[in-house]
Amino acid sequence: MGAPKYFETRGPVDPAVHYVVSRPVELSALIHRIKLGRYIVIFAPRQTGKTTFFRAALKTLLVAEPNYCPIELNFQVYKNVAPDAFYAHFCETVRESIENVFRNRQAAMPATLHRFLAVSKITDHLSMLDFFKRLERVLAPQRFVLIIDEFDGIPPAIVSDFLYSLRQTYHEALASRCPFSVGIVGVKNITQLNYDRTISPFNIQEEFHLPNFTLAQVAELLGQYTAEVGQPFAPEVIETLHRQTGGQPFLVNRLAQLLTQELDIPKTETVSLTHFAAAHAVILEEDNVNIQHLRANVRRDARFERLLMQIASTDDGVLFTLDNEVMSELATYGVIAKGADSQCEIVNPIYLYRILRMFTPIVNGLEQAYYPEGAGLQTYLTGDGQIRMDLLLDNFCDFIRRVGFRILGVPATPQEYVGQLLLFAYLEQFVKQVGGLLSLEVQTGRGRLDLLVFHCGCKYIVETKIWQGAASYAAGKRQLARYLSLEDAREGYYVVFDHRQRPVPRVEVDQVEGVPLRSYVIPIVQERPSDAT
Repeated sequence: MGAPKYFETRGPVDPAVHYVVSRPVELSALIHRIKLGRYIVIFAPRQTGKTTFFRAALKTLLVAEPNYCPIELNFQVYKNVAPDAFYAHFCETVRESIENVFRNRQAAMPATLHRFLAVSKITDHLSMLDFFKRLERVLAPQRFVLIIDEFDGIPPAIVSDFLYSLRQTYHEALASRCPFSVGIVGVKNITQLNYDRTISPFNIQEEFHLPNFTLAQVAELLGQYTAEVGQPFAPEVIETLHRQTGGQPFLVNRLAQLLTQELDIPKTETVSLTHFAAAHAVILEEDNVNIQHLRANVRRDARFERLLMQIASTDDGVLFTLDNEVMSELATYGVIAKGADSQCEIVNPIYLYRILRMFTPIVNGLEQAYYPEGAGLQTYLTGDGQIRMDLLLDNFCDFIRRVGFRILGVPATPQEYVGQLLLFAYLEQFVKQVGGLLSLEVQTGRGRLDLLVFHCGCKYIVETKIWQGAASYAAGKRQLARYLSLEDAREGYYVVFDHRQRPVPRVEVDQVEGVPLRSYVIPIVQERPSDAT
């Protein structure tokens, strides 16, 4: 018996050595389109398993469909090469890949095909068209299928002619078309590449969006480990892992790595929520490659911050549309998505947490005013070490009142979101100092930003909103009460920031649908005293 398989995050996964989500429904859908002769754009953000997915499709064709000759190319290294060098290398790579198809099938290559490949050259897009026409004749009855990974790396000088040539090929009769089917894989979709935008050179493509893992697929992935090693995952761990990651493949596999390889959990123990909390704490802090991509993408455009904070904070939601350039870019990078209600969602709570960290100043200038003189951490802990969240939030209200107009000076923070970001920074600092964990729970925002505090075996839920009227305030209480019942949390807190010109502060303790809630309405200063009229 060989070494156990493991979870992989560094690139394409190999079913021989890694645990892999099979995705049979998605694979069947892609292969069906290939057999119909479609030209397809396989679109998904980085680190969502695109390469693993299309390689599985190519392997299926290679093994089970002898009438297809499927090959994979990768354009990642081509971005800065000259056109003639690109086409020369493209031709050589196609030749080697076709030879590999016959070698992997342990089949003899026809002599006419061998001679053709040995003498053929491609120097530009026109000779590429001629090459494919002749290839169809010598390869028949096999149909040539071409998948191009990392298509974004194509040299900008040739992208338009290359795509126009593929479009011309697509319009050939299906029986003699070569390539018979094309798959273009990349972060960007075709319309976001740099070409002459007066007409799309590839407007014949179908888009194929590869979704994140479903809950069932996460269970399947972790179940492979359990079947091999014998260590089970508690059902609530699988559900929480999927909820926190939104099924994002890198994050799913990274948490699985932590739980099975790095945290030294005895294999005789069921992986529990306590274990998951430890893994979750790591991923909320570490600087892995997925978070590096997230940070780079979110920082690409100053407009991203305002939209992301609006998604997280606005009760009415933000209608999703790809016609909006900012939304389209953030969706391309896998940061936001269209929710079931057609509103924008930040795709998972881990991303939302890291985004808030990115937009919260590391030093806001108000830290020394967090607590009144003489107060220490013990002031907000019970005798047995539990958090007095009521006192901690009472003090936050006093802190906002103490700093007054200085809240307007928090660096690089839109005023309409300063209250929520300050509360996030305030709670995060305290929770870390007492050895707890702060995380987020809600994906969409839609006016709700749920801060979850775990400490000494207790869970505290603090929901934050921006004031949008008395009806919204009351509805938020009911929403939180239902959520608390589902989560079996011992305490719930509701914090609403009021940006009106004449806000009315309030602190309320009441029963909502049988659940005790402590609610705050906190005024946010609108202007400095010298600015007032």
